Amino acid sequence: MSQSLTRALDILTLLGEGPASLDDLADSLGVHKTTVLRLLRPLVDARFAYHDEQHRYHLGSRVFDLAARASEQRSIRSIAAPHLIAFNREYGRTTHLAAREGDAVVYIDKLESRDLIRMYSRVGMEANLNSSAVGKLLLASLPDAELKPIVATMDFTRRTANTIVTPQEYLAEIARVREQDWATDREENEPSINCIGAPVRDASGTTVAAVSVSVPDVVLPFEDLLDLLDPLRATCAAISADCGYRPR
Repeated sequence: MSQSLTRALDILTLLGEGPASLDDLADSLGVHKTTVLRLLRPLVDARFAYHDEQHRYHLGSRVFDLAARASEQRSIRSIAAPHLIAFNREYGRTTHLAAREGDAVVYIDKLESRDLIRMYSRVGMEANLNSSAVGKLLLASLPDAELKPIVATMDFTRRTANTIVTPQEYLAEIARVREQDWATDREENEPSINCIGAPVRDASGTTVAAVSVSVPDVVLPFEDLLDLLDPLRATCAAISADCGYRPR
């Protein structure tokens, strides 16, 4: 990938975090303002970015158009939607649908809880591979020849006292996930947030997505969250059936 293209994509990523001035972008990228301005001009012309009266740059309408089209093209999202809505309505907990994009795991749908407490996650956000239930599930589906190179370069940042921070611990966790066919995040990604997840499979038996339920510990202790495991797995089985999966 050319350096100019990489920097242009970096600019869009930075604008995704919020409006920024030319100086802000130059400082973040570590380049001169003229370089940033040269990269911004075609982005503005193509409506991927725009600047306001305060000379701050924002994501443009073309980005939102592409995001909507990307969502429409993720067929698993539309297949899963009625099942996730029914599950969310019955149990009222934050529900995520995630899928792999290259070596990353990305949330492709989210249904909010009925509680006042909201998760910081959002559609399009990458899940942390070492500390999320969906990350564990989607990587557990890979053969070891694909899994181990990803683990070797994984970000093992400690996010809480319970975060898995070594490849050895992570591979042991993956072995447990493979054996039980579901995964947990017990305050590993965020303090006081527990999560359980289950896989979604297509007609070939490949794990194509994962569904998780996340609940603050003050709302529902982990032991009580496990009461949702059977209905969650039943929901994932129904989505998998609509994807053509037939268990042997």
